[in-house]
Amino acid sequence: MRIAFPRIHVITDTLDVVRGVAGLDDIAVQIRVKTNDAQAYELAVAAVEICRPAGTMVLVDDRVGVALAAGADGVHVGADDLPVEVVRRVLGPGAIVGATCRTPAAARAAVAAGASYLGAGPAFHTFTKDGLPPPLGPAAIAAVAEAVPGTPVLAIGGITADRVPLLAVHGVAAVSAFAADPKGAAAEFLQALS
Repeated sequence: MRIAFPRIHVITDTLDVVRGVAGLDDIAVQIRVKTNDAQAYELAVAAVEICRPAGTMVLVDDRVGVALAAGADGVHVGADDLPVEVVRRVLGPGAIVGATCRTPAAARAAVAAGASYLGAGPAFHTFTKDGLPPPLGPAAIAAVAEAVPGTPVLAIGGITADRVPLLAVHGVAAVSAFAADPKGAAAEFLQALS
């Protein structure tokens, strides 16, 4: 039986958040560390140790080598990272490879190159990452999702539970929404996605 792709991706650099969501239904953890590979590796290894027994998927943001070395389930790459086809070649056919896309054309190209899922955004204005382009809004996010039927598309950027019903996507990825109360936020997002 094939496991459904998680609808909520919790992006974090904190083990407390990882512990708070490990084992919850429909959740994946994405480790995003902006400092250096050594710290990213340390956190990713700890996350895998927590999440693997709980059955929770662990992805690493941007850092293919860290994902491979830590034994994570895969990686999510952005426009300035390694190309999807290179990541797929390095990690192999069984790994999860996510790619950030802003247009239907980019979405189709990423899936053709081997992406397992896509992150579309920023959907709304957000302060969790510097240097982002202007928000896409719900209509453009929906256009990305419609371009790749059968591929999970997650909206990212400014995602809150009350905005989820505006988004015609498989799921969502969020950062700050999980910081204070990971389990409560997960329940709120799952209800909004129902």
